Amino acid sequence: MKKVITYGTYDLLHQGHINLLKRAKALGDYLIVGVTNDNFDRDRGKLNVRNNVLERVEAVKATGIADQIIIEDYVGQKIDDVQKYNVDIFAIGSDWEGKFDYLNEFCQVVYLPRTEGISSTMLREETQDIVRVGIIGCGRVANRFPSEAQVVSGVSISAAYDTDFEKCSTFAKQFDGITPCKSLDDFYSRVDAVYVATPHLEHYRCIKDSLLAKKHVLCETPLVLDGLQAKELYNFAESNGLILMEANKTAHCPAFNHLMVMIKSGLIGEVVDIEASLSQLLDKGGREFDPKQAGGAMFEQGSYPLLPILKLMGIQYESLQLFSRIENGVDIHTKGVFRYPKAVCSFKVGLGVKTEGDLVISGTKGYAYVPAPWWKTDYFELRYENPNDNKKFFYKWDGFGLRYEVQEFISCVLNHRFSSARLRRRESIQMAYIMQQFNERKNFYEI
Repeated sequence: MKKVITYGTYDLLHQGHINLLKRAKALGDYLIVGVTNDNFDRDRGKLNVRNNVLERVEAVKATGIADQIIIEDYVGQKIDDVQKYNVDIFAIGSDWEGKFDYLNEFCQVVYLPRTEGISSTMLREETQDIVRVGIIGCGRVANRFPSEAQVVSGVSISAAYDTDFEKCSTFAKQFDGITPCKSLDDFYSRVDAVYVATPHLEHYRCIKDSLLAKKHVLCETPLVLDGLQAKELYNFAESNGLILMEANKTAHCPAFNHLMVMIKSGLIGEVVDIEASLSQLLDKGGREFDPKQAGGAMFEQGSYPLLPILKLMGIQYESLQLFSRIENGVDIHTKGVFRYPKAVCSFKVGLGVKTEGDLVISGTKGYAYVPAPWWKTDYFELRYENPNDNKKFFYKWDGFGLRYEVQEFISCVLNHRFSSARLRRRESIQMAYIMQQFNERKNFYEI
């Protein structure tokens, strides 16, 4: 039996895909089709894929042409698959002419003619709804957003608003196509969705106003500092058919998501301990050290180390104790200790105290190690008792990392998904409850 293998994204499956699959199938007796997974697409910079991997697999399956469908997860997998499945012919579209000649060492390589006049890129451009996004808050964080959003398909940054119009006007001049607005009414008339990049204490009002104006909202982390407010906002958004998402860049980072999947699949056994740290030495004259603007390490950084703990261990912990060093009304260092039924997890954040910013996840079979800065993960290791079993994983981290959260937000808007698996609403709400516990000084110890 002659085996043929081919690969593709198969987004918005069209006649060109079907023709290519038929041509590949005609080369042999058994056709294996590799479909790229979502994270692999993001790693390669493909941020405009419309259908998720499950939808794309089902579309290929529905053609009835493939005898077997596999998932392509990593660079170099093609060589592994050719050998693993005893493939005789590797077939791919002619637009890749010469790029896969290296596989001739393992099997015959055939470049198939493409169907002229149709492609997924063309279909996306013809059917893509452009989401007009406006920015509220034109400070330091907002400066990164336009260039990151520019690489995501289906996004147009069209307006900006700040209570300081001069700052807003200066901000808008740096980027093409952004109109500075003097009023929120003018601002909302120009946008379909809002990115909130204001100081923490303004998040609730900005989110609520935007939702009342029937706009989708992507808000910088932490979403709010009160659990009841978070629950109210998420419920209000969904009841009005709107998307609300917390912009935690680590949650949408490809490498971090791969790590979470690996841990949940049991590769290091049962998780019994997580240690996450994050620290910065910043100018003490900045907003981060102003108690009137919710300054301090916990509010500024806490949502990042909380992320792996809540994602892996869940929100049903038995207790949380918080220990902080306070100077001039803000915490320059905070340590939190979670007690779960079968695990203990801890985190450290600091604005005036420096520590190793790594992430260690300990399990009954091994542990995961992510070096600093783990919140911008591009590399991690799985380590075991036998060092020969250790594995290293490398991934891309492009730009400032905001493009991944923007892509997920736009996907949620276009596909009417009210919660992202990368940061569930319940996890975001629980983070807000933890911020509230810190603010109310419950189970809190000053050191």
